[in-house]
Amino acid sequence: MIPVILSGGSGSRLWPLSRKQYPKQFLALTGDHTLFQQTLERLVFEGMEPPVVVSNQEHRFIVQEQLEALSLKTQSILLEPFGRNTAPAVAIAAMKLMAEGRDELLLILPADHVIEDQRAFQRALALATNAAEKGEMVLFGVPADRPETGYGYIKSGDERGLPDGVIRVERFIEKPDEARAQQFVEDGGYFWNSGMFLFRASRFLEELKKHDADIYDTCLLALERSQHDGDLINIDAATFECCPDNSIDYAVMEKTRRACVVPLAAGWNDVGSWSSIWEVHDKDANGNVTMGDVVVHDSHNCLVHGNGKLVSVVGLEDIVVVETKDAMMIAHKDRVQDVKKVVNQLDAAGRSETQNHCQVYRPWGSYDSVDMGGRFQVKHITVKPGARLSLQMHHHRAEHWIVVSGTAQVTCDDNTFLLTENQSTYIPIASVHRLANPGKIPLEIIEVQSGSYLGEDDIERLEDVYGRTTENVELRAVAR
Repeated sequence: MIPVILSGGSGSRLWPLSRKQYPKQFLALTGDHTLFQQTLERLVFEGMEPPVVVSNQEHRFIVQEQLEALSLKTQSILLEPFGRNTAPAVAIAAMKLMAEGRDELLLILPADHVIEDQRAFQRALALATNAAEKGEMVLFGVPADRPETGYGYIKSGDERGLPDGVIRVERFIEKPDEARAQQFVEDGGYFWNSGMFLFRASRFLEELKKHDADIYDTCLLALERSQHDGDLINIDAATFECCPDNSIDYAVMEKTRRACVVPLAAGWNDVGSWSSIWEVHDKDANGNVTMGDVVVHDSHNCLVHGNGKLVSVVGLEDIVVVETKDAMMIAHKDRVQDVKKVVNQLDAAGRSETQNHCQVYRPWGSYDSVDMGGRFQVKHITVKPGARLSLQMHHHRAEHWIVVSGTAQVTCDDNTFLLTENQSTYIPIASVHRLANPGKIPLEIIEVQSGSYLGEDDIERLEDVYGRTTENVELRAVAR
């Protein structure tokens, strides 16, 4: 059995903590490890092979860094140039394995779900395996024990002719309103659609070719034209752009006659909204969940997330407050699904707060925007041991670098030299320069930029160990 981990979502309903360049699956929202890492750790048991990870190209270095942090291995990492939903992602993973002569069971898992009961998960997986080995296409359904309007539903049908514990799917149901969801709970026999599947690679591709040949043909061509770099596969953008945007549910599961459901009562949560975060965390005597430097007075059933500033709330009930360095979001718990609409509104206005945090992560480390004015910007830059930035130049700005801790190796035109704590240097406009960390501890510097234009797209990258010199203009605009 090979897990296929789908890690391409943007998590916009968890804004402002989740941003497009650093979405929710890479955040530690429910423990010490991120949701992506928790998903991988859940799969470390006998009989489970290393996973195939499908991710956005922009998240390549985050994926690799979080894998390395836990010493976890993958079979391959498929990098999508942009999202095309779950059906194309799984299709390319299945096609790659089939091309290697490996027609194995594929366990499809989103990277951002919580499962509290590992034993119950493995029991459900054992039942699903019996069915998938017989050619069935299994969906894991969570028993609908309360009315939820944020999930799709599955109506269970006949159990005859299927292995024990496996039920034929009678029909799929779109996200219902409150009254209809309540009726489903009262009637029984309904499950939430978890978005988790198990089927053999050849079975999925056979059904996909029958029911959505456009996705099948486009994905096959995109894989053939993709670039391979070790275990990294960069999916061909020009071909993939022509691929229909469709989910596994719409493309295959709602059309096949082989769809069945295995009940999953394992403390599942898709962590799809701030109310979901409230549900999975421990609460105080008044039902409040607090994170960070938070003071709560005479408030009930609230979630308050601080991220640096002291946040105090008084006399609130069923309210979500999320504070970050550059944004704050306040919503009623019953309306948190609409956070996505706020994100769309900010995107339409061209606001950067939906893309990145003040702290921006790069393959070499990170930088934090400390202050900015009309002709200056101050950044706190951290470079990982052994890492280095690209060899680059700027046409509109000069830079002053002050070393706070660690050792900096500086290249400025024809000179290369070392700086240690409390030492500084000046990088003139149009100088070819590079910053590197030759030491064993993180390098921290304060960078003061000054000039007529300070945008991140004023970078002419001449050499880059991370292969970013061939990125398109749009990606260059957000990468250092």
